[in-house]
Amino acid sequence: MTPRAEYPRPHFDRSHSWSSLNGEWEFRADTEPDWTATITVPFAWETPASGIEAHWLPLAWYRRRFTVPSEWSGQRVVLHFGAVQHEATVWVNGTEVVSHRGGYTPFEADITGALNSDGEQEVVVRVSAPLDKREIAHGKQRSVPRDDFDGVCFTPSSGIWQSVWLEARPATYLAGLRLRPTEGLDGIAVVATVGGPAEGALLRLTLRGTDTSVEVPVSGGRAEAVLPVAEPRLWSPEDPHLYHVDATLTAGAGADTGTGTGTDTVAAYTGLRRIEVIGEDLYLNGRRLFVRGVLDQGYWPRTGITPPDDDALLRDLELAAEAGYNLVRKHLKLEDPRFVHHADRLGILVWAEPAATGTFTEASVAAFEEQIAPMVERDGNSPAIVIWGLYNEEWGLDWDIPGDPAKQEAVARAYDLIKALDPSRPAVDNSGWTHVKTDLLDWHYYDESAASWGRTVAALLDGEQDDFPVKLGPDYVVRKKLAGVPDQPLRGLPNLNSEYGTGFTSVERGWQLRWQTQELRRHDRVAGYVYTELYDIEHEMAGLLDHERRAKDLGGVRPSDVNATTTLVLDVVPVAPGRDLLSESGRVSVPVRVSHHGAEPVNGHLHTAWTPVLGAPPAGPAAFGAEGPWIEAKPFLLSGPAEVTAELPDGWTSGRLHLALVSDGVVVARSAVDVDTHTAPVIGDNRQS
Repeated sequence: MTPRAEYPRPHFDRSHSWSSLNGEWEFRADTEPDWTATITVPFAWETPASGIEAHWLPLAWYRRRFTVPSEWSGQRVVLHFGAVQHEATVWVNGTEVVSHRGGYTPFEADITGALNSDGEQEVVVRVSAPLDKREIAHGKQRSVPRDDFDGVCFTPSSGIWQSVWLEARPATYLAGLRLRPTEGLDGIAVVATVGGPAEGALLRLTLRGTDTSVEVPVSGGRAEAVLPVAEPRLWSPEDPHLYHVDATLTAGAGADTGTGTGTDTVAAYTGLRRIEVIGEDLYLNGRRLFVRGVLDQGYWPRTGITPPDDDALLRDLELAAEAGYNLVRKHLKLEDPRFVHHADRLGILVWAEPAATGTFTEASVAAFEEQIAPMVERDGNSPAIVIWGLYNEEWGLDWDIPGDPAKQEAVARAYDLIKALDPSRPAVDNSGWTHVKTDLLDWHYYDESAASWGRTVAALLDGEQDDFPVKLGPDYVVRKKLAGVPDQPLRGLPNLNSEYGTGFTSVERGWQLRWQTQELRRHDRVAGYVYTELYDIEHEMAGLLDHERRAKDLGGVRPSDVNATTTLVLDVVPVAPGRDLLSESGRVSVPVRVSHHGAEPVNGHLHTAWTPVLGAPPAGPAAFGAEGPWIEAKPFLLSGPAEVTAELPDGWTSGRLHLALVSDGVVVARSAVDVDTHTAPVIGDNRQS
């Protein structure tokens, strides 16, 4: 069975004429004279799935034989690589056909001239995967010597790690198909790039399933047109409707003599949607958007940075949605293109960003920037991608943007590059802090103390402070400013906390998830958040799920309640997991507010129920007690408080008080507070922190 047998490039679909080269290849390390091993492509040579499991191998070779389908006779044959870490040189039948540098970007070669006239062909690939990765784009892959951020990096994934395949096309062919919604969201603006002899070529564009079709001549290797959409149906998380475009390119007279049929056909798709920044808010299709995001780093237990199968990509998105998230931040990695494809279909928003380098040099800046145009070209048609990220936490910038004008210039240049390529999406220049030129003012703040977390978040959002502590090493804490240059505004841009989440045990992480997220929901200025992270990876045990994507014990906390459109915000500074409120008498009074990000106001009565400490919430409204106080909330405005009073059941010395907002017989929001009558301080008590 061929691994990853699905068509690899759904945004530029020539699947009517392709052949997968995934599967068994011959393999040898550069130090070995003979082809004694077999590797399974497309799995990196460090991974068990590859069958090799070679670590810190700097140079290796691949070889396999293939035949060209007979029905491709007269066509140009093109060899495609989804991604190879880090530098690849490719020969076909002894002729070098392409050399490519950059471990996350695709490349191709027209191999027609290197093919034998008939029979079996041979492809050989030489891959260099430097141990010292600091000057190359490598994301979270470990380097020797180490990066400054080595403690949060993982096993490298070297060699061919995305699909390899063949396609057939005529000499005059479609090289690119850019689709973007028109300004009025009533059509699709198409820009096609054409390769080969383009003189006299004609492009026909058809909106699939309709009678809408246009024909435009190719000029200077380009053709542009607008496909109008009658009664447009906008793409959104609630309705992820996609429009498919079929493009047929016909070569001019004589352009394809002896080289093909003269007709190339490619399918592509997009969605009609607009993402925009208006003041301090994000808007999707003219409606206020609150980002509820989760970090996804794209690692799997036995396959490294390659998903084991297509379903694995789909399942990770489904797991994020089940946890209540509407956005996935694919962290420091240009993911397999089918990830974005599934997000498009499911209606899950994506924050996309390139891989990081590890130090600041002229070479590392160039390596980082080389990813930007391929990222936009490959994935720019996606309606799901609503944010482009660039640098992260000054990685590859030696953690010193404010102290070096050259680093400030590099960040600003990266922002300018991506905005020139795609002005339709907001971009983040350096995620986390020290912004230079950005559309979103995002910040990464980790704090084990619920009390100081709440105070710091409030101070940042109220403008009382413009910096916060960041732990760069075990015993090294610095204060990082939101602005990396004096003229970076701290008002007038959307605020997002795009990394947070702490706790040593899974129960502690569930506790922090609940209380820290509610503090972000307390402030109407916040445009969203991104929790760290969806699942564990190797030694990094920060996930809501383990590395195998299995549920963890979060102490009765359900992420879907924490991240719901409507949530409860309690005016409580919790003490410690299992001991949120201390009360000698067992009686408590809890002020409760509502954070609501729906389109219409919400209202209802607050109800309560008791379970043992860390207990899961009751299943439905019938399990809660009598009606409590009435409360109502308007969209994107934190409600005023309603006071809920309760007393531990007779004989109980502790318990979990569950609170629910019930509207028209339906539970629309939940939270909980653990009450303990033993009021002596405990380890982890953070009331005075």
